Amino acid sequence: MNDGKATSAFDRTVALAGNPNAGKTTLFNALTGLNQKVANYPGVTVERKTGVWRAGEEKALVIDLPGLYSLDASSIDEAIARDVLTGERPDVPKPDVVIAVVDATNLERNLYLVTQLLEGPLPVVIALTMIDVFEKEQHELDVERLSALLGVSVIPVNSRKGRGITELADAARAAAQAGPRNVNKKEIEEGTNPVFARYSRISEIVQQTVRHNDRAAHRLSGKIDSILTHRFLGLAVLVAILLLMFQAIFSWAAVPMDLLDSGFGALSGAVRDQLPEGILTDLLVDGVIAGVGAILVFLPQIVLLFIFISLLEDTGYMARAAFLLDKLMSRVGLHGKAFLPLISSFACAIPGIMATRTIEDRRDRFATIMIAPFMSCSARLPVYTLMIAAFFSGQTVFGFLSLGAVIMLGMYGLGILVAIAAAFLLKRTLLKAPPPPFIMEMPSYRLPSLRTVFQNVLERAGLFVKRAGTVILAISIVLWALTYFPRTETTDLSAGPAIAEVEAESVQLQNSYAGMLGRTIEPVIQPLGFDWKIGVALIASFAAREVLVSTLSIIYNVGKEADAESETLVAAIRNAKRDDGSPVWTPLTAVTLMVFFVLAMQCMSTVAVVRRETNSWRWTLFMVGYMTALAYFAAFVTYQGGRMLGFG
Repeated sequence: MNDGKATSAFDRTVALAGNPNAGKTTLFNALTGLNQKVANYPGVTVERKTGVWRAGEEKALVIDLPGLYSLDASSIDEAIARDVLTGERPDVPKPDVVIAVVDATNLERNLYLVTQLLEGPLPVVIALTMIDVFEKEQHELDVERLSALLGVSVIPVNSRKGRGITELADAARAAAQAGPRNVNKKEIEEGTNPVFARYSRISEIVQQTVRHNDRAAHRLSGKIDSILTHRFLGLAVLVAILLLMFQAIFSWAAVPMDLLDSGFGALSGAVRDQLPEGILTDLLVDGVIAGVGAILVFLPQIVLLFIFISLLEDTGYMARAAFLLDKLMSRVGLHGKAFLPLISSFACAIPGIMATRTIEDRRDRFATIMIAPFMSCSARLPVYTLMIAAFFSGQTVFGFLSLGAVIMLGMYGLGILVAIAAAFLLKRTLLKAPPPPFIMEMPSYRLPSLRTVFQNVLERAGLFVKRAGTVILAISIVLWALTYFPRTETTDLSAGPAIAEVEAESVQLQNSYAGMLGRTIEPVIQPLGFDWKIGVALIASFAAREVLVSTLSIIYNVGKEADAESETLVAAIRNAKRDDGSPVWTPLTAVTLMVFFVLAMQCMSTVAVVRRETNSWRWTLFMVGYMTALAYFAAFVTYQGGRMLGFG
């Protein structure tokens, strides 16, 4: 393929190239349907999307290149796109023809990339997108004249309605057969500056081919922007949208999440009923099924989040929101687009981290990923709820404020403040880069393509399961083994089979490898006010933060079904004693544990997603390491400082 000729599997290879927000993804989806494959380019986190385009009896391989403004690469995405177009990436077939996706409503800016493509070694065809918006605003474009001036075929397309798709296939076939257009580069390079020279030529072309209806062009868009980008009204609209998104992720997803949880519970019961008791059955039920269930239960949140992201991007609102928040975010070194991933992480860090793919710059993306887990996700709520129920229930501040609510707000605030500080430091050290100017195109408002939304959501959901599931399953089995081995048999049934089962679970956990690890790390966690039993719960909670509750339930002989509001578990925690008779838990210990959970990376699912999104174990382990160290330090200061102040 690298010789420029199609392999026997395909009649030709087509590359889609274009500016961000030019409609390239929508066109790619229209050409390939569900015949798509998504992976990463080797060694980087940039997505590699390919698909099969069937036109009559012919079959073409379509490569969807990352969005780029020019071939003078200033980012990893642009460098990859350039290398594919020049045939310098051995892992990607060299295209036979390039379809340049050009937004008709932003013709002058989009044509800059076209002028560079025309100087390259590949034949070019122009797909003119957003033509329906262009015509609706009563502008006029002489397509034949534009084609003649550029020397290539220009095909107006409407991906949602299928307009121009057949003509585009014919033009791509003809261009591939004819070969590249011979451009005299001297025409471009005659000026003292090629970039001024190119824009001068583009300006001439636009003047000869386009007639704008200026009154219609900005009338409605301007009115909408006067509200959505207003520094006060715009923020109010943004808050309303985010509240709706929160409602969806927290509440609407609850029913399908419960159904999935119940479904995996039923599957576990069915497998246990059908198979004989033993290690294999326990591995399948408590290791494999529990591990898969731990990841799939988040799918409803993933789906809802990416429905919102796709809708916001497709309508053109995402760019306005990023513009609105960029000034605030840039003060700590973050891009304006970081707001949505961080806000989403309050529901769950997993979809929040996946949402960072809307951030083009690698350093900005990684900085956002590194701080997203500081946002207090819903999985931390059972830990907060249990500690507040055990030690702060019914207490008030100033006679009317619930102390539990104040503490809860404090935990959320602590996570936000630490995230801001971490971002500030990361962007000035490990991820240091000159602050880039905020350059973002304000795309035209348009109705979202439901097909594009559906395919984006389907793609993200599939990537979530495929990329994160393998790592999570492996970690789940390891954690299961730590709590399962070595086996401790108990046969005392004098108190009844139900109580005996609860006691057996407790004895097994205490004598397992996880229990041994808890005792091993006890000297390390004692300065935080934690004993070895809390250490076991910390180890087990790496499977998921909320597992801390069920682990404490087992280790205190309450039974693993107890929840964060269980009166029996609350009483067991209050009454737990050390060997010397002193209480294990105090209000200070409870606050210390909450502080630790605010800052620690206690979630294997998040670790797995970070590994996949950064494509690096180095960055993943760095995140786990620095968050754990920070959590330990903050918990140490909280506990020891509290004791010095007399709260021990």
